[in-house]
Amino acid sequence: MLVTREEMAFDFQGARLDPVKDKDVIVWAVQQFLYGEITGVQIGHWLYNAPDLESARFLARQAVEEFQHVGNFLRILEILGAPPDKATWSVRFLATGLMGGDWAEHVALEMALGEGLVLQAFYAMIDTVDEPEIAAILKRGVRQEERHVDFGEQQTRKAIAGRPALRRRLLGLALVSLWGVSRLEAFMKKRLPMDHPALQRLPALVRHSVRVAELRLMRIGLTEVPISSMSAGRKLALVAEAYAGKLALGLASWVLAVLLFPLRLVGLAGPKRLTDTYLSDPLIARGGRLGAGTEAGTENSTEDDPGDAGEQAGPGGSPPGHGAAARA
Repeated sequence: MLVTREEMAFDFQGARLDPVKDKDVIVWAVQQFLYGEITGVQIGHWLYNAPDLESARFLARQAVEEFQHVGNFLRILEILGAPPDKATWSVRFLATGLMGGDWAEHVALEMALGEGLVLQAFYAMIDTVDEPEIAAILKRGVRQEERHVDFGEQQTRKAIAGRPALRRRLLGLALVSLWGVSRLEAFMKKRLPMDHPALQRLPALVRHSVRVAELRLMRIGLTEVPISSMSAGRKLALVAEAYAGKLALGLASWVLAVLLFPLRLVGLAGPKRLTDTYLSDPLIARGGRLGAGTEAGTENSTEDDPGDAGEQAGPGGSPPGHGAAARA
């Protein structure tokens, strides 16, 4: 990743969350995580619209991992003796309401920025929850989330290369995402017992997470200065430009769809997908060695790495070590 684990680390000053005394707090947090993992269904859209075979294969693996995480969070709720429940509106807004409109928005906002914030929350839970099995489950999931963030960072860099207008649009949309994070902070202050030693650190954690997000956006290349140093007018201008750009692209797409509708009825002038372009794809052009070597066989395999979240069975499932079928 472009931002290291050390840079993302946050000091809770030794404060811990007890699985008995602080059960309601932990349960609430896990319920938010659970919703985020359920949004793994959205990967199907991007898999269908993947720009190349390498990206499609990564997304296929990610989909499996997200649903492994669903089982893991259900297992944590089982440990705590609590049922799943609805996520707060701000989490639903961040995870679904801000779903990208194109590939660049997906990799920048959902993967690099969004999953980066989720990863920050994973680290915080690992550092504070005083329950070994819960911490172990989260630690296994972290490795997969780090891969997702790294993919988003690299794909965003590729997407914005030589495209300043796209860079500004993504930055404007990122500002909206970070606004949503600030609203989550306000909700937590109302919902959670802020006199708890660990929870007293939440506002500082949110500010730290935003600073880390700013650093990530700078290293990706979306901005040359920290967002916090921008004037309110500059931020509003970026947001307005971003949504004006989305509106213009949406209108152009609609007009084009109407004009090309007769041709598409007979299978012409449709969008190019991997089924049309696969023969010129770099992975195919290299000789089709999809199942060999580190690049295709190890790093991008849908099989779990040792210690990944998939080794943790969901509620009522088989224990670790019973093969890929059981883990899936």
